[in-house]
Amino acid sequence: MAKIAPCLWFDDKAEEAAKFYASIFPNSSVDKVNRLATDWPGGKAGDVVTVEFALLGSPFVGLNSTPVCKFNEAISFQVYTDDQEETNRYWNALVKDGGAENACSWCRDKYGLHWQIVPRILIDALSHPDRAAAKRATEAMMTMTKINVAAIEAAIRE
Repeated sequence: MAKIAPCLWFDDKAEEAAKFYASIFPNSSVDKVNRLATDWPGGKAGDVVTVEFALLGSPFVGLNSTPVCKFNEAISFQVYTDDQEETNRYWNALVKDGGAENACSWCRDKYGLHWQIVPRILIDALSHPDRAAAKRATEAMMTMTKINVAAIEAAIRE
């Protein structure tokens, strides 16, 4: 068992969300669904209370509770991609069915969780030793929602 795992508070959809995320990312799984042994103010005996799952090999816990707390941009998960196809696959899966696009690689999924789908070429471009190339790549990124790998590569070459 890991020494630390982020705990994500869902409005009674932790198991659904864990299955959704595990269906998108490789090396991911829903490992354990924990059910309440007794009634409590927010639920009944037998209801799912926590879900232990892994995304891209990292452990997470999903907690079912009341809709008191909402996700916001202060916490997001960066997923690094190797090419446009991988970027598109993750991005499209996360924003469909109620998610939303945002600027500069950011998006929100249908559960309200925020993500950054970041091609590795973008990280390399932003720290490029040719600072003019880095500036062009940064300026190109600022015009995008989902990152366009070919446009970042073109900005570096200009």
